Amino acid sequence: MESEKVVETVVAGNYVVMETEGKKPTDMKTRVYNLFWHGGSVYDAWFSCASNQVAQVLLTLPYSFSQLGMLSGVLFQVFYGLMGSWTAYLISALYVEYRTRKEREKVDFRNHVIQWFEVLDGLLGKHWRNVGLAFNCTFLLFGSVIQLIACASNIYYINDNLDKRTWTYIFGACCATTVFIPSFRNYRIWSFLGLIMTTYTAWYLTIASLLHGQVEGVKHSGPAKLVLYFTGATNILYTFGGHAVTVEVMHAMWKPQKFKAIYLFATLYVMTLTLPSAAAVYWAFGDLLLNHSNAFALLPTSPFRDMAVFITFGFACTPLYFVWEKAIGMHECKSLCKRAAARLPVVIPIWFLAIIFPFFGPINSTVGSLLVSFTVYIIPALAHMITFKSAAARENAVEQPPRFLGRWAGAYTINVFVVVWVFIVGFGFGGWASMTNFIRQIDTFGLFTKCYQCPPPQFPLPPHLNSTTLAQPPANFHHLNALAPSPSNLHHP
Repeated sequence: MESEKVVETVVAGNYVVMETEGKKPTDMKTRVYNLFWHGGSVYDAWFSCASNQVAQVLLTLPYSFSQLGMLSGVLFQVFYGLMGSWTAYLISALYVEYRTRKEREKVDFRNHVIQWFEVLDGLLGKHWRNVGLAFNCTFLLFGSVIQLIACASNIYYINDNLDKRTWTYIFGACCATTVFIPSFRNYRIWSFLGLIMTTYTAWYLTIASLLHGQVEGVKHSGPAKLVLYFTGATNILYTFGGHAVTVEVMHAMWKPQKFKAIYLFATLYVMTLTLPSAAAVYWAFGDLLLNHSNAFALLPTSPFRDMAVFITFGFACTPLYFVWEKAIGMHECKSLCKRAAARLPVVIPIWFLAIIFPFFGPINSTVGSLLVSFTVYIIPALAHMITFKSAAARENAVEQPPRFLGRWAGAYTINVFVVVWVFIVGFGFGGWASMTNFIRQIDTFGLFTKCYQCPPPQFPLPPHLNSTTLAQPPANFHHLNALAPSPSNLHHP
């Protein structure tokens, strides 16, 4: 009992060190600065999770519904939403376990951002660290690519004077400014605005589709093919697998131990956005969505739609910046300008890959099946089971599994189910379907395509060529026709 009290004191004491940074300031200038820039509360974490979880993928969910059908689309959203919340809870439990063990060793994290691969390293060793680092970085890289592709695709529907590739160049340069954001604690205003715009976009899609009504001859034939079915399912797997940044968001909190329920509440809120919007757009346009992965492509132009186009960018880049800083020894540098300059090389591959693979929609499913399935589902479930496999580890665990789920027996049962399901359905069938669809996009549009799924250009006729002139035969048409030999006069050898 005495040793347990010592441990509790150590944990609470070290958390207090972080929490004192969140005390309310006294002067007005600092209050304003903190209001917009310096966040670490439970609300900041909720804004971050809710705005980052769906983001631009919101626009491809109607496309997934057209592949899955209405019923399967709704069921997969609820199923993967709950599964994602569970694995986010596992990641948070492992983070708290790792941080507690390190703080018992008097390790100071005030100038260091803990990341997922470091948690795996501290709890399970370097091999787990290497696997986690490879999957996490690759997923975050392509997650940033998808966000950039989405920004270019969305802005194209406001101004189609420029093609999507040109908009990718422009937005790539704009998004490079995220190198000046030090950590997730400084995303307060952007997370709030991102959530506002995501909410607005979702309800715009819902209301605009209902007011538009069903297009003439609308068909809802999904699910029609297994390839499309599993492609749509893995896009939803990707949608609710946005918790690859869980550890970084937790570390930005004043009280990280309060995170465990935040992601679940964020998921429940996100479902109030994704379910109505995807269902309404699919109801209105049906199978037309199979060839329009971005829902904006089918909605009529209006100021309301143009406002909905702007959705937040940059969340997936920041963990990559941290990894790069640690690799080159700049992570604990106190100069913001030096860190920003050191981060710039990370933007270049994101920019380049967005230009090579501009397949917004199909690329989501591919990333979901090959990367998300391991990064945020399989690896956390396996890591949790192995970390607490011994009776002593389970007894001394900082975070005990919920009683209503059956404590450790229930946790292990759910973890085994997650690993088996995601490996077979998400990685196996999903990988086959999404890669088949992705290769089909490359064969159809080619790499470096200038404007993916853009309508063909409409060339206006010259003034002297109108429908009347084109309909009239030439003046000598009848004369030439009379001189032409008739079929009866033609002789054959």
